[in-house]
Amino acid sequence: MVAKISLGNSLYRALVYNGEKINKENGRLLATNKIYNDGTGKVNIARAYQDFKSWMPTASRTERPMVHISLNPHPDDRLTDGEYARLAREYLEKMGFSDMPYLVFKHEDIERHHIHIVALRVDTDGRCVSDRNNFYRSKDICRELESKYGLRSSERQKITPDMPIRKVDPAGDLKRQVANTVKMVGMRYRFQTLGEYNAVLSLYNIRCETADGRVNGREYHGLVYFATDDAGNTIAAPYKASRLGKFAGRDAVEQRFVRAKDKIEPEKTRAIVEPILNSCNGKDDFVDRLKAANVDVLFRYTDKGRIYGVTFIDHNNFAVLNGSRLGREFSANAVEERFNGNRTAQQPTMSVVPTAQSTSSQGDHSQQTDGGQQSQPQSPPTPAPNTTQQGAQQSVDFDNAPILPGLDLFQTGPGFDPQEEAFYRAMQRRKKKRRRGPKL
Repeated sequence: MVAKISLGNSLYRALVYNGEKINKENGRLLATNKIYNDGTGKVNIARAYQDFKSWMPTASRTERPMVHISLNPHPDDRLTDGEYARLAREYLEKMGFSDMPYLVFKHEDIERHHIHIVALRVDTDGRCVSDRNNFYRSKDICRELESKYGLRSSERQKITPDMPIRKVDPAGDLKRQVANTVKMVGMRYRFQTLGEYNAVLSLYNIRCETADGRVNGREYHGLVYFATDDAGNTIAAPYKASRLGKFAGRDAVEQRFVRAKDKIEPEKTRAIVEPILNSCNGKDDFVDRLKAANVDVLFRYTDKGRIYGVTFIDHNNFAVLNGSRLGREFSANAVEERFNGNRTAQQPTMSVVPTAQSTSSQGDHSQQTDGGQQSQPQSPPTPAPNTTQQGAQQSVDFDNAPILPGLDLFQTGPGFDPQEEAFYRAMQRRKKKRRRGPKL
């Protein structure tokens, strides 16, 4: 339990701050001493202020006659209203406020429930409750109450690389969990890109994104972190890296990218993955056997289910590596061909021999290149080879298969999309119409 103590002279401001939250149903009044309480859990701010004023001395040398205390148990401790009230009374008694007028409020406006105490420090004779060494006394009292009531210690724990990392629990203190996980991942794992960084964070339901922009004419480049569920959906507002700590900032993360370059040893991870890949009986078997070897693999898919990214997280060597870093046979294209390449081969295919009409029609169309420029019309192609029998025996390499001029519309695999073809033909008709000019 953590106690925060503030001494002040604005009693009314402290009452308004707590009373408005309580009256908006973001908490309740738990206990009072020498102050009116109607038992509804609400507070009459004006009445409470007058009661406090009646107990204040007419003359006092104390410049700050009131104290505002918040008691914050560990987020995982769930206490009843009665337990909160009893905890507050014992704390005030040990701090010397048992006979002073006070109010105890429970705040529920955030997930971490806690209590606030507003009390006077001076009695009617003008004598003040001593605040000497109140910080150390308060800390000792908190440890004593934690032991008495079986509460968790809220003292800041030192994060070490060997501490276990757990998934984010939506019922706990999200900010604290995200900060601890990000710090431990940065201390333990080595990665060289933001994608690899996100791959290991995703195991613990955290996502990181860049935040670039301009404020008051000055550019900023930062990171924001999201807590997610198991499906990757965001479950809370994002946290700026500056709220978590310097270790989560963009400069710190990019420095880890640079340092990891010389420390990662891909051959160690390859020695684990390669024999499993060569002997597995499919993707599911590959994933299960890797997990048994303490290696996680994450696949990224297109909307059509094609694998376009593979990342290996080696918990034995604390290395995060995209598949291409291990070798060409571990890249996304190679893995897609190995596990999903037979989907196209199992479908019946036919050899296509273009007629004179189709070849001449294709010759009139100009083909788009990758750079967006148009190439000159190609000469009529030769007939395509028959793939009916060989397609069922070997997988098709969609990335490296040559595209025959004039027959690219009939190539098998993800390269052919009927919607794209319809759009392409519509654009060609519009171009011809523009060349002819409008009809008069």
